[in-house]
Amino acid sequence: MPQAAITNALTVDVEDYFQVSAFAPYIARTEWESRECRVERNVERILELFGARDVKATFFTLGWIAERYPQVVRAIAAAGHEIASHGYGHDRANAQSKEAFFADIQLAKVLLEDLTGNEVNGYRAPSFSIDDGNDWAFDAIARAGYRYSSSVYPIVHDHYGMPNAPRFAFEARPGLLEIPITTLRMFGRNMPSSGGGYFRLLPYALSRWMFGRVNAVDRQSCVFYMHPWEIDTQQPRVAGIDRKTQFRHYLNISRMEDRLKLLLGDFAWGRVDQVFLNGAQRHGTVH
Repeated sequence: MPQAAITNALTVDVEDYFQVSAFAPYIARTEWESRECRVERNVERILELFGARDVKATFFTLGWIAERYPQVVRAIAAAGHEIASHGYGHDRANAQSKEAFFADIQLAKVLLEDLTGNEVNGYRAPSFSIDDGNDWAFDAIARAGYRYSSSVYPIVHDHYGMPNAPRFAFEARPGLLEIPITTLRMFGRNMPSSGGGYFRLLPYALSRWMFGRVNAVDRQSCVFYMHPWEIDTQQPRVAGIDRKTQFRHYLNISRMEDRLKLLLGDFAWGRVDQVFLNGAQRHGTVH
């Protein structure tokens, strides 16, 4: 039974293993078309896992994937999950010009809406790449017609992070809600506690405790995130990568599916739009 009555947001960033930002120095964009794409089978497995627990989620989907695998997008939507945008080409928001960023997120929105026939309300920047240096991205996201973003991770990290941002949902621009990735406040700092590599690194009991504490003490919904490749033990190994990247990408992939099953049963889960867009608590405004 779920530990708390609070419903948390379950999210999946739909991208393939070769599109991970940490692999960019090793896999050229021109190689993507020739790489074995495994996203279809991995998403199918995730849909089975979610369906077995009768939980709904939000799938932040790359336009690049949607364009080549429209059946994947349609299968997600047909199962009752929310389709949201992860941009088109998995370019980091803080590595693009304002014009290129707007074009990227607008194209992804149009592609996804054409495939599903439904409005796409949400956006997540690749690698949580909105920070203090490019908060102009919120203006572009609002102008593109999105109602919410989940692009800020309020931690200190070598690849991303906005540690001084509010920990919980806030109005980034009028009409645009930013829903940060969940952290736990301990020892005067924000501790990552909500998915991805941290979920594979930490013992499951610790992850469960952190989620439960945010629900019970902060009385807030958590945001969990994962990627389809994180359950794929048979994905091709990328040669020549540095040890840090190797550790972060491949650590405990063999344990991910079993941990995910536990998580789905231990807490209540829902789509981002259903959890946050109706009566969401806001913690200030960023302009």
